[in-house]
Amino acid sequence: MQDVSPFQNTHSKLRLIPFTCLVIWIGWIIIQSALLWWFGTSNSNSFQDSIISGTYVGVACYIMANGLIYYLPKKDRYIYISIWGLCLTILALLATRYTIAYFIVGGDYLTAFDHTLPIRFCLIAIIIAWIATIHILWNLQQNQKENEQRKADAERLAREAELYNLRQQLQPHFLFNSLNSIIALIGRQPEEARNMTFQLSDFLRGTLRKDDQQLIPLKDELDHLQLYLEIEKVRFGHRLDTYVQYDKSCQQLLLPAMILQPLVENAIKFGLYDTIGKVTVCIEASYKGYQLEISVTNPFDSTKNAPRKGTGFGLRGVNRRLYLLFGRTDLLQTRITDNVFTSILKIPQS
Repeated sequence: MQDVSPFQNTHSKLRLIPFTCLVIWIGWIIIQSALLWWFGTSNSNSFQDSIISGTYVGVACYIMANGLIYYLPKKDRYIYISIWGLCLTILALLATRYTIAYFIVGGDYLTAFDHTLPIRFCLIAIIIAWIATIHILWNLQQNQKENEQRKADAERLAREAELYNLRQQLQPHFLFNSLNSIIALIGRQPEEARNMTFQLSDFLRGTLRKDDQQLIPLKDELDHLQLYLEIEKVRFGHRLDTYVQYDKSCQQLLLPAMILQPLVENAIKFGLYDTIGKVTVCIEASYKGYQLEISVTNPFDSTKNAPRKGTGFGLRGVNRRLYLLFGRTDLLQTRITDNVFTSILKIPQS
């Protein structure tokens, strides 16, 4: 542990120190006056003694507390605080002794005062030690909070960077495929190529707008997904059909931006790439048990759809994003039933 200069919450502590010292001063005067009166000291002398000694005790506490605001030694150097507190105790006693000798005339009272020096020393030392302990614990607590906050900030930045990286990895191969399709269309269907270029532009523009948004309404996500589907329909023509169904009550439910595209892309990839017939990709959304549940289904023939090198990142990326956002690994499930592949996405709603 390094030497620390805790400046957080300094202003609030600076306001509390005078108040604390004032309470100590008043309490000292009341208690000591009562004790001296109880042991037969005259009211005048006991009150003067209490004010003088209480003032120096308060000043010693103020010096100790104020110093610990700006400096907290390492654990193996707490002995310095003990020495500091001992010096303040001795100085407070000496100052009290000579001030009383100046204001209170009478050798008998000074003799009685000297007899109480051990008791006074112990009481002052205890009060100063109490003040020091409180401020050390306070500083340690603040340092711990600051360290935890810095750690949380670092983890948040790392998580955001990873989320951004995951989202950026979704785009390149889709962009390349779309550009290749546009190039292929330019010669034989220039108008279709023009429309696809505009659709791709709108899709990428929407992607940029969503880069700063973690969660968006389902309706916005589906509207953006529709641009992607229109581009894919140009690529695959009549072979690709889509079916989207959701309750109107789900429109404003939130989900991570661009979370559906990799699921639909996965469905198109394994539903169309090894077939020549028409394929329907179904997307359904509903609200179940405080969760937005979205299923994406596509035909799947395990005998034809052998794993390809590089495939599978989409689902892994979605799973990783969900874990980073919600801290859970059970929000994406997949299953194959009767040659139908289904991806089920669950998004908790606060």
